[in-house]
Amino acid sequence: MRGPRPEDFDTNASQPTPTYPAGSRKKGMGVRTWLVLCSSGKEQATEAGKHTIMRRTGLPARDLRILDPLLSYPSTVLGRERAIVINLEHIKAIITAQEVLLLNWKDPSVAPFIEEFQRRIRCYHHATKPQEGENTEGGEGGTSQLSGDQGEEAKKDAKLSLGNQGGSKVLPFEFVALEACLEAASTSLESEAVRLELEAHPALDKLTLKISTLNLERVRQIKSRLVAITGRVQKVRDALEHLLDDDEDMAEMYLTDKLAHNSSASSSDTVVVDLPEDDDRFRAEFSAESCHRGSDAHNLLMRAHSALSRNSCGTHTSSTRSCMTNKLNVQELEMLLEAYFVQIDGTLNKLSTVSDML
Repeated sequence: MRGPRPEDFDTNASQPTPTYPAGSRKKGMGVRTWLVLCSSGKEQATEAGKHTIMRRTGLPARDLRILDPLLSYPSTVLGRERAIVINLEHIKAIITAQEVLLLNWKDPSVAPFIEEFQRRIRCYHHATKPQEGENTEGGEGGTSQLSGDQGEEAKKDAKLSLGNQGGSKVLPFEFVALEACLEAASTSLESEAVRLELEAHPALDKLTLKISTLNLERVRQIKSRLVAITGRVQKVRDALEHLLDDDEDMAEMYLTDKLAHNSSASSSDTVVVDLPEDDDRFRAEFSAESCHRGSDAHNLLMRAHSALSRNSCGTHTSSTRSCMTNKLNVQELEMLLEAYFVQIDGTLNKLSTVSDML
């Protein structure tokens, strides 16, 4: 007698195999919903893939992986050319000179941060409005020029100076956003530490009065939570300490200054060759159009090059001088980070005290 054949058990043999359009599965991969908080106070939820965010912020893929909620990365604050990457507790954000992109904005724990950030942005605008008025009233033709070109107005908004009418310092937008992130993370950790401390004292008192399985289990749970929160606080403290120890990393976070410097450099149409003071006969200024004038421009460049080679000792080009004079002062950012470093360090000391009791 013949046994059953394999095709007799194949229930899907008569059903066609489903087909998918080419690339349809890959399109949905990596697309997430971001909340964009602009420097003007507006907010908008937008769906964007990894490559879109990379083009928008100038960040490499490895920096975006730090914000991936499916991956476990330690607390991190990174300064890049055009953005700051924040991964502190429940805050996962990308800060640019003009906007903040929040990844996990639907998390209920992030809602207080969004409200606080919007409040800070309103204060930021109130502090910088007088400056905007002074900039637009600088000349008769200045107002018409700004109203005629909205793109230039957006660039000038990113170049607001750090002083207001009262003479007090107003932080640039990226530092306002950074401070809001640090405040949210440090406050969250401190509130957890205080709550744990308030629970530890009664649990220890009950265990002292009566040693029982229930009281021992309660103390054990508190100690387990203590170890977990201590590790989280330590990671945030290490991230701030690492940033404070490196001036170059802090200098990278001055996004508004870099944006203003790059825009002013790109708008310059003149190339200046800076020669020694005793060689006035070889001092020349080349416009962008003169580079296309053939032999005349070539001869001028050759003469300038020969003069530079003869007086190479003690001579610096204008680009080198501009880099030296435009060296950023990180003092205000250092003061901002140190304030929250002290707060996080105090939270760590509080947890250490509770650990000694347990």
